[in-house]
Amino acid sequence: MSDKRAQHKSKYTLDRGIPGAFEGETITRRRLMTGTANAAGAVAVAAFALPALGFALGPIFETQPHSWQDIGPVDAFNPNNYVPVVVTITPGVSEIGKTTAYVRQKNPAIDTDRPDRDTPYIAISTRCAHVGCPVRWVDAAERFVCPCHGGVYDLLGRRVSGPPVRPLDRFPTRVRAGRVQLYTARFSVNSQLRRFSPRDPGEPLDGIGQYLYPSRPSARKP
Repeated sequence: MSDKRAQHKSKYTLDRGIPGAFEGETITRRRLMTGTANAAGAVAVAAFALPALGFALGPIFETQPHSWQDIGPVDAFNPNNYVPVVVTITPGVSEIGKTTAYVRQKNPAIDTDRPDRDTPYIAISTRCAHVGCPVRWVDAAERFVCPCHGGVYDLLGRRVSGPPVRPLDRFPTRVRAGRVQLYTARFSVNSQLRRFSPRDPGEPLDGIGQYLYPSRPSARKP
């Protein structure tokens, strides 16, 4: 009985009576091939999955330095038309880190909804809410127009037609010593102009959309 138990516990395949075993062999060729194939498959899956996972989760941990930036004297803006201003969103990367915002003075006749109640000037982002193309303000039509896919927004930045899924993003503003300042952290709004932390283009904020596309932990408010 003890001999059989010792033979059963042997690490050598020949002692364990495995067909096709060789003397001194501790693992069968079938197990070796199977283990090698499984390891190669795991490496291949990791080669594709890890970069994709890093790309998906990277924005969650991304942080950007935001700041208040001077964009001009208070009399440079009026309540009926937008003035383009250039601000630096990402410092240290030359022109790539800059963006344009359209700014006007708050108009009590039309700026009655949130987030306009607590801001002296309205600053609209030029990033289209469809795929991020830069929109431009057309004064004669009183519309923001995206040249890429035909998105059109009204005076308040709300979608009028085309594929955008929500209104244009906005920037907070304030006045200090007679100068208008813009905070470089965007915030998003839904069709009722309710304020949300920033979402990426293509992410709706009405109905279930606000839950399907939650805010990013790295998004900072002023």
